[in-house]
Amino acid sequence: MVVLNKIYTRSGDAGTTALGTGARVAKDSLRIAAYGAVDETNAAVGVARVALVGAHPDLDAMLARIQNDLFDLGADLCAPETAETQPTSKRERLRVSEAQVKRLEDEIDAMNARLAPLRSFVLPGGSPAAAALHMARTVCRRAERAIVALAREPGEHVSPPVLRYINRLSDLLFVASRTVNDQGKCDRLWVPGENR
Repeated sequence: MVVLNKIYTRSGDAGTTALGTGARVAKDSLRIAAYGAVDETNAAVGVARVALVGAHPDLDAMLARIQNDLFDLGADLCAPETAETQPTSKRERLRVSEAQVKRLEDEIDAMNARLAPLRSFVLPGGSPAAAALHMARTVCRRAERAIVALAREPGEHVSPPVLRYINRLSDLLFVASRTVNDQGKCDRLWVPGENR
């Protein structure tokens, strides 16, 4: 359980922060950038949920679960698994699971089954909710790039479910944007070279 009695601690004033393992790292390290981008994704999903108020209650509930999952993902990244940080007690570190990835895949498949196949790329926009979901999708892709960069760094570890989850999430946000655009009927498609 997390208990936050005091919001500022001054411990990061010199440009470092503590990981979930207790190790201190620079605030601009790849790991901090990765879970910071996950936090931005969570905020963007929150904005999309505000745009959905009163419409699409099933999608809103799905996005609420995703926001919670994104905190799980951030906790996974915050406490990297290495030989030195393996838990010595019975209490395990919180990790993203394959079940969470599978749930996203099932939700993508269910939404996508109701959409007509695409004949071109979709321009971000349509309804305000779709535009917000497209923004969340692009922020999610940035988080994915940060996580991939971290995973490629020598000596760093990122669990495979984290990589799969963040990749699937951007796909889900794309399909969700089409769903709220009247099942894709209000999508505006890219017309290559239209304005030349």
